[in-house]
Amino acid sequence: MSMTLQTERLNLRRPNRDDWPVYRDFMMTDRAGFFSSSGDLGPTWKSWAAELGHWEIYGIGMWAVTLHDDDTIIGLVGPWTPPHWPENEIGWMMLSAKAEGKGFATEAARASLRHAFDVLGWDTAVSYVWPDNARSIRLAEKLGAALDPDADGPAPDALVYRHARAAA
Repeated sequence: MSMTLQTERLNLRRPNRDDWPVYRDFMMTDRAGFFSSSGDLGPTWKSWAAELGHWEIYGIGMWAVTLHDDDTIIGLVGPWTPPHWPENEIGWMMLSAKAEGKGFATEAARASLRHAFDVLGWDTAVSYVWPDNARSIRLAEKLGAALDPDADGPAPDALVYRHARAAA
C-alpha cells in the first residue's frame, strides 16, 4: 500500500517527527479552536502521538500535506479510523494560515477519498464537522458530501457528512 500520494500541486506523505513543531505551533493558536487539544501542550502532544500511532497501528492515517517544492507540512488530510469512531472518516486540518483559501484542502481531500474507495476498499466515508466550523462544512459540501442526520458521530454535537463514492 502506498505511503504517499501526489496531486497537481501537493505531496501527501506519512507524517514524521520533524512535522511536530508545525503541528504544535498550530495547536497553540486560536485557529485550532475546533480541536480538543488546542492551546494545551499536554493534550497536543498526545494528539500528535495519535497521528503518528494511527499509521503504526493501522498502516494508514492522515497524510502530511506539503507543496511539491517545499516539504514543510501545511496540513493533515486523509483516512482516520480510531476504534472509538463510529465510521471511517476522511479528516482534514490545515495547519498553515497561509495555505487557507487556495484549494489545498480540497485537492488533498479528493485524493484521499479516491484512495479510500479505490485502494483501501472503503464502501463509505464520512467527515465529522463541528456545527460552527463553517469552513469545514463548505469543504465537505464542495467535495459532494451530504449531511447525514441519522448517522452517529464521535461526539453528540458533531455533524456527519457522508461522501458519495462517485464524487471521489
